[in-house]
Amino acid sequence: MQFDLARPAQLTSALGPDLLLMGGAMLLLIWAGWRRESDEHQRSVGILSMALCIFTMVAVGYYAYQGYTATVGAVAVDNFRWAADEIFLIATLGTIAMSLDYNRREGITPGESHVLLLLATSGMMILAAARDLIIVFLGIELMSIAVYVLVGLNRRRERSAEGAIKYFLLGAFSTAFLLYGIALVYGATGATNFVAIKTNVVRFSLGHDPLLLVGIALLVVGFGFKVAAAPFHMWAPDVYEGAPTPITAYMAAAVKAAAFAAFFRLWLEAFPTLLTAWHEAVWWLAAITMVVGNVVALAQRNIKRLLAYSSIAHAGYILVALVVGTSFGSSAFMFYLFAYTMATLGAFGVVVALGRSGEDNMDVEEYAGLWSVRPGLSVAMAIFMLALLGFPIFGGIGFFAKWYVLQAALQGPFPQTRLAIVLVVTSVVSAGYYLYVVMVMFMKPRASAALVPERSSGWTSAVVWASAAIIIIFGLFPDAIVSFTQKSAPAVVRDVALQQQ
Repeated sequence: MQFDLARPAQLTSALGPDLLLMGGAMLLLIWAGWRRESDEHQRSVGILSMALCIFTMVAVGYYAYQGYTATVGAVAVDNFRWAADEIFLIATLGTIAMSLDYNRREGITPGESHVLLLLATSGMMILAAARDLIIVFLGIELMSIAVYVLVGLNRRRERSAEGAIKYFLLGAFSTAFLLYGIALVYGATGATNFVAIKTNVVRFSLGHDPLLLVGIALLVVGFGFKVAAAPFHMWAPDVYEGAPTPITAYMAAAVKAAAFAAFFRLWLEAFPTLLTAWHEAVWWLAAITMVVGNVVALAQRNIKRLLAYSSIAHAGYILVALVVGTSFGSSAFMFYLFAYTMATLGAFGVVVALGRSGEDNMDVEEYAGLWSVRPGLSVAMAIFMLALLGFPIFGGIGFFAKWYVLQAALQGPFPQTRLAIVLVVTSVVSAGYYLYVVMVMFMKPRASAALVPERSSGWTSAVVWASAAIIIIFGLFPDAIVSFTQKSAPAVVRDVALQQQ
């Protein structure tokens, strides 16, 4: 079915899954505020929020199955959007499930916390659909404002408040860069729609227009902050450490994925003819991010900070797919997002399962000898570490994710051989901290005075084992994910190199 987005009824239909999630979230918000705060009430709101996520996933799947499309307009209707939406919703579902157990342990009773996750996810879905700079800005603001509150959700911890303030101040600062970039791009091209921007750049020969180039540079800075790419990453370790652990997982997986989805679509739909203007800058951004994330992670002994720098490194790997700028790169990008999301959710699920009230056991050494007391969680954590490393077989889908990105980098019209080498070398460096976690769990003796971790609750265990199963199963049979991601290139994206000829 072809949507005519110039007609209000058709535009509303094209936004069906987004409106379902937003409308459901608003109803849940009213219900969450209607009753007195209690653990029982927040769990009820959380369970209904998960049900809403599942209904929205079904709606997105239906739209994808029906093959709905729209070639023009401010909203994209294509497989890229549906694939990204499913990843966001999976991450949200896992985060809410972990939050049910985490909130009970930490004494967090507001049911609105789950609704804020739904509202942030609706902003992400808008970002994935955005084909206009104004829509991009609206999506980022809806997502960011909800996440600012979620970071400071645990009012009993000073680190949580510190992380929320840092994220809010730096987030507002980066949003200013993004907004100024949008203004300059509009001033240079006279358009905010991606397709119109591309058309006007060619029509008026704006390839060397200084106003447009400065606007693009500001957009790179704004998006660089949102995806925690070096050198715009300095907020991430403190914010990830201070935020409640399920929210840290959400930021590392869903928030990063949403920002990348908007970044990818904007760059390849609005600026494909300006390859020489942005390619080198994004190339260096990817290389520096891979190096900084992996090298600094080697020195981390707090598990949340270690995973924070790990997420920075993975931002660099994902940027490689953007640098490639081809439809092959687009499918590699989506495949990598899926694999990274599952591994990140699972790893933080283990952290939640092993955590204690107050989160005073976040040191990696606290996991020493975990194999002797919680063998199941040790095996699961090893799977997640190996998946993030990209280790063959035992790392499951993580290996194919990096392999896919490497193939896209080497097989494009302009092979990115040097960037592929940086990716491989930094992946080897990452073994120093991923395997260190595995070594601590399996090879270090457990201190006689160490407390035995309590049995993990049902919802968190479900997240951990579902993530591990998906990583292993699709690692053995990746064809289903590969075929789906091959259809997920944005509708108007064409290989950048061919457009330059």
